[in-house]
Amino acid sequence: MTAFATPEDIARRTTAAKDAAVAAGRDLGLTITEPKVLYELFSVVVHLAPSPVVARVPVVLPHTEDLDATTARQQRELDVARWLANQGTPVIPPADDVSAKPVQRDGFSITFWPFVEEDRSGEPDYVANSEKAAELHAALKDYPGELQFLGTAEPQFITESFRILEKHPDLLDPADRERAEREWAQLEPAVREQAEFEKRFPGIALQPIHGDCPPANIFASTNGPLFSDFELITYGPVEWDLASLGPDLEAAYNRGARANNTRELDDKVLEFVNAVAAVRAIAYLSVTPQLPQIAEFMKPLIDTWRARPTPA
Repeated sequence: MTAFATPEDIARRTTAAKDAAVAAGRDLGLTITEPKVLYELFSVVVHLAPSPVVARVPVVLPHTEDLDATTARQQRELDVARWLANQGTPVIPPADDVSAKPVQRDGFSITFWPFVEEDRSGEPDYVANSEKAAELHAALKDYPGELQFLGTAEPQFITESFRILEKHPDLLDPADRERAEREWAQLEPAVREQAEFEKRFPGIALQPIHGDCPPANIFASTNGPLFSDFELITYGPVEWDLASLGPDLEAAYNRGARANNTRELDDKVLEFVNAVAAVRAIAYLSVTPQLPQIAEFMKPLIDTWRARPTPA
């Protein structure tokens, strides 16, 4: 049977990440006497109080990513957030007065952001956020940074995860794994190669995209909504950012696209990215030993996938 991280293991990991963030922040000249963990899941987010700075520390990583790859990914995030802020886009910018680069400390790679007060007066409005995502795509369209085609889909991680899941049938029913592998074999070429995608979907414009569901990553600040969390910034079809969100949020996005004079979602590309997102969710069961709650987190998406007819 697979060994899972215990609550004590996760608490120790969180404490180690917090301590690394505090040490790195102090090395950069910050006064930190009351550090507070604001959030923990894939990353640990620490308010380095009383300094108005937040540190974000990834702690659950794909097995295909080493520390230097994490740092490179974080640098892309810092670069695009800084560029968007300079264009006047409502975004949480890097805390450039602290460090414009990720800092490696005690086996972690850490980025620094301004502490922003959250408006907790209401629940997230994902319909409004989906409409607003078209505004972000309009702003990102001219981003000049070099980005990999659909890197956020993590094709190598998906492929290798099936080998891990094959050895751990307690994480995923073998019949589900075999079906997911068959589907991935059909999807993979158009994920790995831009030319193959363009051949399969001729005429679909590609551009820089958020990469990680922008409707779920709009921060409700007390001064209004701010785009955030660009860790998975990538190049691809805008449909990727709406994967698995369903017809209501797709319709909201299309309203935003019309308002921003950008293209609406293509149904065939949506079908493709939804299929890729489902297979990727299944692949992420391979990190369950590091983060046991991921199985529950991914369950709705996987249940929807199971209910769909198997493609011919």
